[in-house]
Amino acid sequence: MQDLRTRLTTLHRPRLLARTARIGADDYIRQRDLKRLLPSTPSQGTGAILMQLLDLEATQERARLGQNPGYSFARHVAVLTALSAESRLYLASRSQPRRATKNGAPQDAV
Repeated sequence: MQDLRTRLTTLHRPRLLARTARIGADDYIRQRDLKRLLPSTPSQGTGAILMQLLDLEATQERARLGQNPGYSFARHVAVLTALSAESRLYLASRSQPRRATKNGAPQDAV
């Protein structure tokens, strides 16, 4: 199984879907948008939310590719938008400098 960073960086979708999601990510508000997609997960961390969004997006992608009559382009874009915005948060938090403390455990630099 791939780690979360690999899954995020290797996700490829058609240009229209990807571009629309990137544009939408600029206006993403977690409290408003996430509860429509994942109503039971407002207090979870970004990693757990991303895993659920990746699973939800995979379901949307299967429906798109299978030409499922229940497929919704708007819902797929909403999921990809949330995935894009949450990915930015996750990857930014992982790339911040860390410093060692007295006991050797890393701590976020301020």
